[in-house]
Amino acid sequence: MKQERTKMTLNDRAKQFAPFDALKGLQIKLRFVESEHERIEKGDLDEAKITKISDILQNYNKNDIVKVTYYYNGRYISLIGPIKIDITFKMVDINGKKIGFNDIYDMDVVENKQDK
Repeated sequence: MKQERTKMTLNDRAKQFAPFDALKGLQIKLRFVESEHERIEKGDLDEAKITKISDILQNYNKNDIVKVTYYYNGRYISLIGPIKIDITFKMVDINGKKIGFNDIYDMDVVENKQDK
């Protein structure tokens, strides 16, 4: 006598083909190690850059558009936008991102609104 098998539900059948990660967490760890490997040390500023940044901060106009390159978490990041300067806390605010004066690596005026 042949015994009839019961049919598998669609849900159970789908589970057979679900992706299986035998090394759970390996991908996360690899991404972390990769990002750590990409980190760089903060470079020193020469006198010319320090003077340039200082001049821009002292002579900026309220509506100037500025490109700021700053060091954060092992990387250099650039932002472009209008800046607000907070002398008390020695910070620049560009597009809502607060950047300490010591973290600024480079700064350029992209668009001077006073000239228009």
